[in-house]
Amino acid sequence: MQSNRLYEELPFLKKIDKVRAEQFIDYFKTAPDWLIHKLSAEDVEKDVIFVRENAPVDYVYIVVKGSIEALDYRFQGVVYEFMRFDRIYAMGGMEYIMDKPTYGTTLRTVTKCKIVKISLKDFSRWMSQDIVALKKEAQRVGEYLFEDARKGRAFLFLNGEERVAMLLVERYERYARNGILFVKGGRQHLSNATGLCVKTVQRAIKKLADDEMISKDGAKLFVTNDQYQKMRKLVAKVVDMQ
Repeated sequence: MQSNRLYEELPFLKKIDKVRAEQFIDYFKTAPDWLIHKLSAEDVEKDVIFVRENAPVDYVYIVVKGSIEALDYRFQGVVYEFMRFDRIYAMGGMEYIMDKPTYGTTLRTVTKCKIVKISLKDFSRWMSQDIVALKKEAQRVGEYLFEDARKGRAFLFLNGEERVAMLLVERYERYARNGILFVKGGRQHLSNATGLCVKTVQRAIKKLADDEMISKDGAKLFVTNDQYQKMRKLVAKVVDMQ
């Protein structure tokens, strides 16, 4: 079985999150042995930029442990974090599908990560020989573009408070543990993620706190399940959250 082959080549798969490991195995379900043998993995520390926009595409990266974010620096010098990835996705796969010679965005680790690398040459050879894998990759790219465009359209109709609430709702659904989301990164991080200036973020947090939709413990912020439900209703007045 291909899963056994992957565990032999990449034994750390037995130690990572089970869901992520299963996603990784499914991604390479039809991959040939020669490709699996060429996979390499490395540990990358937190806050490291490992892909830069407009740099030549030389590798495809798959994050098997940890979380990364996509950054855009083009808007008046403001760093805008427009997407986070904490599931199996081939970084560089979109560029391959679209036949772009350079990376379309900058990628930075949010946490310490384990990243698997595939040379573009080997990735291209695999895709050209495996129609099933190529179709799945095209589907993943389409889903990413759809999600990104949907989020961008939603932001057009949200004020500062609603933008922060929408972000926290999304983060709660992905990162909450035992019914609580601890908001990491501070006001500057929320500014990067929403495209709002820090002052606007501070006003939004104050309003959400006054309306009991977020809790403050000194400089720390956290969201309970009841608060998440309130924020979800707030955003749902403008955006369909289904």
